[in-house]
Amino acid sequence: MNLQPVSINERVKAIDLMRGFSLFGILIINMLAFHSPLSYIDPYKWFDGNVNEGVYLFIDIFIQASFYPLFAMLFGYGLAMQFMRAEAKQRPFTLLAVKRLAVLLLFGIIHAFLIWYGDILITYAIMGFLLIGMIRLPSSWLMGFAAIIYAVPHLLLLGIMFIAVAADPNTYVGYLEIESSIQFYQSGSFAEIFSQRLADWTYSNNLVGYVILIATILPFLMVGAAAAKWQLIERTQEKRKLWLFLAVVPLLMGLLLKTAPFLFEPNYAFIYLQDIFGGPLVAIGYAAIIALLAQKTSMQKLLSPVAKVGRMSLTTYITQSILATLIFYSYGFGLYGQVDLLTGTLIAIGIFIVQLIFAELWFEKFSRGPLESVWRKWTYGNNFEKTNNSKP
Repeated sequence: MNLQPVSINERVKAIDLMRGFSLFGILIINMLAFHSPLSYIDPYKWFDGNVNEGVYLFIDIFIQASFYPLFAMLFGYGLAMQFMRAEAKQRPFTLLAVKRLAVLLLFGIIHAFLIWYGDILITYAIMGFLLIGMIRLPSSWLMGFAAIIYAVPHLLLLGIMFIAVAADPNTYVGYLEIESSIQFYQSGSFAEIFSQRLADWTYSNNLVGYVILIATILPFLMVGAAAAKWQLIERTQEKRKLWLFLAVVPLLMGLLLKTAPFLFEPNYAFIYLQDIFGGPLVAIGYAAIIALLAQKTSMQKLLSPVAKVGRMSLTTYITQSILATLIFYSYGFGLYGQVDLLTGTLIAIGIFIVQLIFAELWFEKFSRGPLESVWRKWTYGNNFEKTNNSKP
């Protein structure tokens, strides 16, 4: 159990850069749920006005469902890197990985029920447990099974949705839930906010929804693990033609699919097509562009602040929720339901700029983010030197 956490010199800069950009995109889209009852509304009608409609069009095509797949793939990539590192050093992996994921699950539970209902850490931890059972499979098997697990149920659901749309093209809008969310988040007590948060989490994490979530997130982790075994990011220069292909073809295909709700009537079938099939293709294109940019020293220096945010991804993700809920919930400024889409997006950009500055200042003294240090301490105990956490 004395396997050490990854040192700074062992980090792959392109991965940190991808994480940083992913966290920015995730914040932009999560901001809609921070300030509005996104789970219960039809966003194509809710965000009205020329400016808001223009902002939503940009977010929907270029950001929505295009950054969480990348972040999930990177999570699988990182888990596979840890496995290969343990194998190379002939150290035990499974028990330590389970412990690490259990700590992440604890962070997720605290985040979901005490801070914000839209938590993804619980899902990542559970999917990570499942990935551990498959981590020894060859890359080609991981990629093949991922394609089957993802494509089969989602294609079936998409077909059912297009049939259902013929009978009823309207997207469900929960008027009572909308009123409840606005009332409690904007002016309710902490107990009332907790109750609403629990209701929102349950609405998004019911049994059927979670089965679909498994068929969505787990394949992303498997693809990331397969890519790690092939060392695709580390070998970007060697695989330059592949990365150039990925930077163009999947990106263009994904963007075309993501325009479907705007080219046709924005019903839930086209939205599903956009998110489930268009989003991941755009994510692959973004990953390729970032991987290629990271090969240039000048770009590494220019984008270094974004990479540092990526180095403290757990801290960044949770503090985004803390800052946003302080702005919009009643125990802060109580602005929930009172800002338009443009203002909310500008607030998200402002929060990320603050995080860029914080990461820059933090890494002047420390080599790991604050929550990352806690995560590693609870995972590895005192088996790694304190110098791994603070700079000399």
